[in-house]
Amino acid sequence: MTSALIVIDVQRALFETSPPPFESVEVLARINALAERARAAGAPVIYVQHESPGSDLAHGQPGWELDARLAPADGDIRVRKTTPDSFLRTELAEVLAGLGVTQLVVCGYATEFCVDTTVRRAAGLGLAVTLAADAHTTHDKPHAPGAVIRAHHNATLPAISSFGVKIAAVPAVELFGVGVP
Repeated sequence: MTSALIVIDVQRALFETSPPPFESVEVLARINALAERARAAGAPVIYVQHESPGSDLAHGQPGWELDARLAPADGDIRVRKTTPDSFLRTELAEVLAGLGVTQLVVCGYATEFCVDTTVRRAAGLGLAVTLAADAHTTHDKPHAPGAVIRAHHNATLPAISSFGVKIAAVPAVELFGVGVP
């Protein structure tokens, strides 16, 4: 299988907040390490950026920019989106098909929205998905803290088998190593 790393919505308006997302510093470090290993393994790294006109996430606004603590490299791919689904009305599916990608490693923000939706959509499109279990995050919500939301998705997404492809949740350090997707 040919893998790609998808980094979802790690943008200034979402991370430069008070309070920040759960384990934001650690998640950013894990994403950077994942991206470095993915590049070393020859896997494309794709940064997906959400945009919403008239908000801090309007295209080209400072809040729309990738978090300054990320370390994108020349050759990394950027995809713009307007919904929680990284595939809906974007070129992501075409980019992945053109690269021969059959498996995704997904990380980023927000666990219960854009990460969840993108994982499900990818599986629905027939792509195997590995969720970097400790490299996605969200803000605490009134009903649950970010840690619980992440744990919930790490448990429930891999339990979905009806798409016919595997969804796994694996610690980031175990991904893009020798012989590992």
